[in-house]
Amino acid sequence: MSVTALSAVARTAEPLVMLRRFLALDAVVTGANGLAYVAASGPLGRLLGIDPTLLLWLGVFLLAFAADVGWLASRREPSGFLTRVVIETNVVWVVASIAALALWLTPTTAGAVWGLMQAGTVGGFAALQFAALRLRR
Repeated sequence: MSVTALSAVARTAEPLVMLRRFLALDAVVTGANGLAYVAASGPLGRLLGIDPTLLLWLGVFLLAFAADVGWLASRREPSGFLTRVVIETNVVWVVASIAALALWLTPTTAGAVWGLMQAGTVGGFAALQFAALRLRR
């Protein structure tokens, strides 16, 4: 992704601000997803065709992860090492989501679409965070 395109998405040309914004956006979206999984695991499980207990525990994980990413985004200068941990965790989430859809889960059509959209979104966060981290150096 070009610096110009990245700046347009982040609405700033400052790499540190870009990184913090992309981390914060990740935290907000992940936290909202986690909250939905925890608060409505039963109805969402039925809609998506995924075990509600699995959704509940995924929601707990996502809330914890979102809190950590939000904390990192709140730092004046986020740690490069911790940012790489976030990026790598996001990449693992994408791979695990696709593998689970293909090999393990038997979701409804809505669940399959949701799983792929979620994986794409998380992959997008990883790509944006990686690009901003590289610019920061």
